[in-house]
Amino acid sequence: MADLTALLDDLRAESTDLDDLVAGLDLDGLTTPTPAAGWTIAHQLSHLAWTDRWSLLAARDPEGFQAAAEREFTSGADPVEAGAAEGVGEEPVALLARWRTGRDELLAALRTAEAAGLRLPWFGPPMKPATMATARLMETWAHGQDVADALGVDRKPTARLRQVAHLGVRTMGFAFALHGLPSPSPEQPVRVELTAPAGELWTWGPQDAADRVSGPALDFCLLVTQRRHRDDLALRAEGATASAWLPIAQAFAGPPGGGRPSRESSQTDRQ
Repeated sequence: MADLTALLDDLRAESTDLDDLVAGLDLDGLTTPTPAAGWTIAHQLSHLAWTDRWSLLAARDPEGFQAAAEREFTSGADPVEAGAAEGVGEEPVALLARWRTGRDELLAALRTAEAAGLRLPWFGPPMKPATMATARLMETWAHGQDVADALGVDRKPTARLRQVAHLGVRTMGFAFALHGLPSPSPEQPVRVELTAPAGELWTWGPQDAADRVSGPALDFCLLVTQRRHRDDLALRAEGATASAWLPIAQAFAGPPGGGRPSRESSQTDRQ
């Protein structure tokens, strides 16, 4: 996949695109509800700032990260919700400044960590700086989708989706483990073939694999970030492993996500 410099360029560009969506919002605009239950646009931006803060700590002070994680995540409270709530009621200028400063500092810290050959602690296995950059790109894109949906904006997909899709493929075994299911056997690999926004084909896995997933890259990224329901996406699964994977696919850390309702169930609920 892309080297760290290219990944950081993509992360910066993804953040800029989201920034363009929210830069003109006033305090009322930040209270706009998003598809994430109970979260406004302010929650989304504050969550990104909060996660960048943890990422920055992991890159600058791995031991401090471990100590803080043990303290925060064993206190009984929900640090994720608390981090998102920090932005509720915060003045737009202050919230945006906090998010912008944190993401810029993280870009620099990841470059330094890469040069030092560090592996960064996280809420799971340690990761290389390039993997951390990919994860931040995935989260920025996913939460940016929530903001775009809240504002009624149809975002144009870009080649940056390749990094999100790559993470989605790499986390297949993780998704099975989250649900207490056996990891897919290496003897039964899954071939993933996705049509990129520009029309070329992105592929993972052996060409002759019996299990296959295919469809638009955008749809696959919406699936693995759980921003759309499986039934609303033009993805095709062939084989038992591929068919079992798509309903539980999850590219982000944490417990199994609840996902989003299908359009049909949402329409039924409104009737």
